[in-house]
Amino acid sequence: MNARTDAALLQNDNNMSYHLNNSHLDALEEETIFILREVAAAFERPTLLFSGGKDSLVMLKCAEKAFGAGRIPYPLLMIDTGHNFPEVTDFRDFRAKELGAELIVRSVEDSMARGTVRLSHPGESRNVHQSVTLLEAIEEFRFDALIGGARRDEEKARAKERIFSHRDSFGQWQPKAQRPELWTLFNTRLQPNEHFRVFPISNWTELDVWQYIDRENIALPSIYYTHKRQVVDKKGLLMPVTELTPPRDGDVVETRDVRFRTVGDITCTAPVESTAATPAEIVIETLAADVSERGATRMDDKTSDASMEKRKKDGYF
Repeated sequence: MNARTDAALLQNDNNMSYHLNNSHLDALEEETIFILREVAAAFERPTLLFSGGKDSLVMLKCAEKAFGAGRIPYPLLMIDTGHNFPEVTDFRDFRAKELGAELIVRSVEDSMARGTVRLSHPGESRNVHQSVTLLEAIEEFRFDALIGGARRDEEKARAKERIFSHRDSFGQWQPKAQRPELWTLFNTRLQPNEHFRVFPISNWTELDVWQYIDRENIALPSIYYTHKRQVVDKKGLLMPVTELTPPRDGDVVETRDVRFRTVGDITCTAPVESTAATPAEIVIETLAADVSERGATRMDDKTSDASMEKRKKDGYF
C-alpha cells in the first residue's frame, strides 16, 4: 500500500491525521538525488533554478542530501519578475545564505531597461517574460543545464516533457523531437549553444511534495500557510489586494483565511481559502482537492494568449 492510499484511508476516518509510508517518499527522494548527481557528472556549467518556493526548496533539500551542506556543486539561479511576494524572496536569500550556496539573481526589469522585454501595458503580468531574462542569463553564464522544479502533475504540457529536456541553440523546446529515457538512461549529448532543462521531481505530485515537507520538516515562506489577507473574488479565483493589484470599481474586498498553493508573480497568483497551518493539515486538504494546483491559483494559465506548451517552446520554465 503506498503513501497516497494510506493517507486517503485515514482521512476518511475523519480524524484529520494520516500515516506516511516512507518507502514511497524514499523512492522519489532516491530518484531525485540520482538525477542531481547525474547533472553534476554530465555537465560543465549547470545551475539549479531556485525561487524560494516549495518545489525548489524540496529540490534544495535533496541536493543537500546528495552533496552535503555547503557543497552543492552548482550555483542557484533566480529569475525575478520584480513582482514577487517579499516573503518568498526574503526566504530565498535566507536559505541560500544558510546553506552557503552561490545565488545568482537576474531581473526582468533589467531586460526591460535593455529593451529586450517590452510590456503591452504597465499592468501586464511579467511572468511570461521571464523566458527572455532566463535565456539572457544562460548566454551570460554559458549554462549547459538548468535544474527546475516542474512536476508532470502540474499541467498537461509539463506532463509531456522528459526529465532531461533538450533545448536547441535558440533555447526552444521541440516536443516531437524529445529523446527516449528508457531504464533511467539519459542522453546528455549537446551541440554548441544547446542546453538541457532537467526536472528531478517530475514524478512527484503536489501531495508527495507536502508529505516530504512534513517528513523532512522543511521550512517554507509563511504565505504557504493560513493567514488573513484581503482578496477580491474573481469568478472563483481570489485576487490578493496589493499595491500591484488594487481593487477596481465594483470589486468587493473581503478579508479571508487563505494560503498559497503555489507562488509566482503577484499579478497572476491567487491564494485559496484555507485554515491549514501545518504540512500535515495541508496534506489532508490536498487529498480532498479536485482542482489542480495551477488550475486553482494561476490566472495567467487561464487568461494568457499563449498556452503553456507555446511558452515552453519559446524558452519558458
